[in-house]
Amino acid sequence: MTTATTRSAREFKGTHTEGRTPEELRELVSHVGAELELAPAEHIIEWAVATFGDRFCVTSSMGDAVLAHLTSTVAPGVDVVFLDTGYHFAETIGTRDAVEATLPVNLVNVTPEQSVAEQDAAHGKDLYKTDPDLCCALRKVAPLKNTLEQYDAWATGLRRAETHDRIIAPVIGWDARKGKVKVSPLARWSDEQVERYIEDNNVLVNPLVYDGYPSIGCWPCTRRVAPGDDPRSGRWAGTSKTECGIH
Repeated sequence: MTTATTRSAREFKGTHTEGRTPEELRELVSHVGAELELAPAEHIIEWAVATFGDRFCVTSSMGDAVLAHLTSTVAPGVDVVFLDTGYHFAETIGTRDAVEATLPVNLVNVTPEQSVAEQDAAHGKDLYKTDPDLCCALRKVAPLKNTLEQYDAWATGLRRAETHDRIIAPVIGWDARKGKVKVSPLARWSDEQVERYIEDNNVLVNPLVYDGYPSIGCWPCTRRVAPGDDPRSGRWAGTSKTECGIH
């Protein structure tokens, strides 16, 4: 296995070859999006790897390793980007380390430009309480945007079955804010399909999933979910916030 790489968002710059312009990428999406809408996830990943080469990566929050596992079967050595916010559960960090140790991927651990202590000094202690949107922007959104400067496209584990807001998520989409192609190979997968893939392929799953956390984010903003409740109701519980801003 390759050794995990840890970089801040700033340090990540300059590691990949020159890519396509945003105009070229947007034009590409307009031609292939509909063609791949009903394609199997493996074919979608094959297209992305063939089209973008080393300017394609996978992002993972390490709730499970389904997307990383599936992509590694198509493209061994693919970059798997993990946003290390400094607020993750120990189980999430352990899942990240297990993915790096057991799958043929290049684990890229991206950290924010400020440590938690530096952020506390600049914005006040526990920003996740006083301004959770800003906390997510500093620790997730900005690091991902900076990291993706080195890629033309990235794959997410986004699925339409997860929330109402994600029902219209395209398999191949254009993210205008990032100026990148957003690939969601699992967009059409049901919960049952995910569970079947995990069972059939012995895929790593964050142990918190089996302890009442079906959707896992940073520990200060994630709570257990009662059986039968919305799987994402444990994220930012008690607030109107439903997304970190990445999607």
